[in-house]
Amino acid sequence: MGGRVKRKAGLAAAEALAERAAPDARCALCGRPLGARVEQHHVVPKSEGGRETAPVHPICHRTIHATLANAELARGYADLDALRAHEEIARYLRWIADKPPDFNAAVRRGR
Repeated sequence: MGGRVKRKAGLAAAEALAERAAPDARCALCGRPLGARVEQHHVVPKSEGGRETAPVHPICHRTIHATLANAELARGYADLDALRAHEEIARYLRWIADKPPDFNAAVRRGR
């Protein structure tokens, strides 16, 4: 019974956070306006001790984790500018630049 209550409380908290979010909020990776769905990316993965998060589109989040392993993210890409400079991420950013905020597509693993 407790799990259901926690899920409902978590959903309510997420909805409240979305309502408070600024309408001009932008994705930390691609810079496009955020849409209805927003995910929080741990700049340094939690498994590597990270706590700081940044709001990103779901497709941007999936692309980050499909391209780089958590250990790689922690070692050389803890800075979002360094992440944007990665060859595959830079190619993705050029492709996604003109897509609408809630655009969704399959993401292939780059590794």
